[in-house]
Amino acid sequence: MSTAVRHVHFIAIGGTGMGSLAGLLKARGWKVTGSDSGLYPPMSTALETWKIPVCEGFSPDNFRVDGRALPDLFVIGNAVRKDNPEAVAAMDSGVPYRSFSDALYELAMADKHSVVVSGTHGKTTTTNLIAYLLEATGRDPSLLVGGISRDFEGSFREGKGEHFVVEGDEYDTAFFDKTPKFLHYHPQTLILTSVEFDHADIYRDLDHVKSAFRELVARVPEGGTIVAAWGHDDVRDVVYGAPCRILRYALEPCEGTSWRAANVEAREDGTVFDLIVEGEPPLRVRTPFHGDFNVENTLAALATVAALGVPLEEAVAALPRALGVKRRQEERGEEGGVLVIDDFAHHPTAVRGSIGALRARHPERRLVAIFEPRTNTSRRRIFQDDYARAFDGADRVLVQEVPDEPIYSATGEVTELFSSAELCDALSARGIRADALSDVDAIVDCALSESQSGDLLLVMSNGGFGGIWEKLLAGLRGR
Repeated sequence: MSTAVRHVHFIAIGGTGMGSLAGLLKARGWKVTGSDSGLYPPMSTALETWKIPVCEGFSPDNFRVDGRALPDLFVIGNAVRKDNPEAVAAMDSGVPYRSFSDALYELAMADKHSVVVSGTHGKTTTTNLIAYLLEATGRDPSLLVGGISRDFEGSFREGKGEHFVVEGDEYDTAFFDKTPKFLHYHPQTLILTSVEFDHADIYRDLDHVKSAFRELVARVPEGGTIVAAWGHDDVRDVVYGAPCRILRYALEPCEGTSWRAANVEAREDGTVFDLIVEGEPPLRVRTPFHGDFNVENTLAALATVAALGVPLEEAVAALPRALGVKRRQEERGEEGGVLVIDDFAHHPTAVRGSIGALRARHPERRLVAIFEPRTNTSRRRIFQDDYARAFDGADRVLVQEVPDEPIYSATGEVTELFSSAELCDALSARGIRADALSDVDAIVDCALSESQSGDLLLVMSNGGFGGIWEKLLAGLRGR
């Protein structure tokens, strides 16, 4: 694609990847416009800050106005359906169009060393941490991450260095391209953090998910590198037979692992551990993040930047200054001694990891877990039993009720739905008091009526959750 493109219009601009690419192009001085429905922070706030005009709703009128030139390029997000009137008009206009993934690669990555972070969990944190360590050690990388980086005060960075670090999602690309997004980024260095069943709207089962990751692994060139979480059986399975160098990391010793952590200790200011690298003397490391899963993410980032030529001592020295990503154990505020924390966790593995991390960080606080089953996967019955075990460590659980209506997706109509009430019954049987409530206001009222100084309210959702964080903090201030 010609770099002479100067006006790009994004259809469904509010997705984290779409909005980030829009911001990157705007920063280059390009004209950027977009449209979406149901925008919410942090991306809505970021787009406003970047002064990118966004039309509410989808219509050809958003770009087809009398006397106004058409855009030079349309970028169509994967949230857009094939009957979207704006997308249909864009594709009929004769103007070139691209999926987000192809536009990102062609406009921003093609002349860089592609560092792709993939996996069911930990992608956003690990992507940001790799870019932070490269920048902190003078490598001036480019970045696009599926969240708002606190280290870079945004979700993208365009550097002059040779590396482009990107979050590689296994979700499909667009309604006109059903291949996984991460296949479009042509990784030269690939990080694989985990492989579990997710995205039930496009994947039938775990084997189907693994087939996508196997194709990704097979595309890494012989001269490339894979950094793999070797403590996970399904990661080892999909990496088997890879054509390139493999760096293996794990929390626990396992055969073939060359990077691992030992003597892990949770502290108020983060986690410390001994970094054991084959052939090197141990290094005492402090990461500012909490939880075993973040120790794994830190191992992945350190192994990656070392593979890219960063001296390990420099990376370890820079690590404690990392800030991380918004909505990952983010403290939204504290009122009346009650701490409100926002976390993106929604898969049962992530829920369990976040609760465990905060339990270790704040052992003295009563931990109230507030959960929205919002995703296509979490609203299905498939993880019903897994969620019952995921909340161990919480003292109190409040769950939003799931609407009793079928789910329609590429894998067919689903009527076997997750039950919030059944989850609460299972948690009660495990000794955890739990209630399913109808809406956000009911959850807020319940939390406010029960909370006391010293409590921790952990809100877990991958969406806007009706602005629950602000409602909780406002209610606590008003008591």
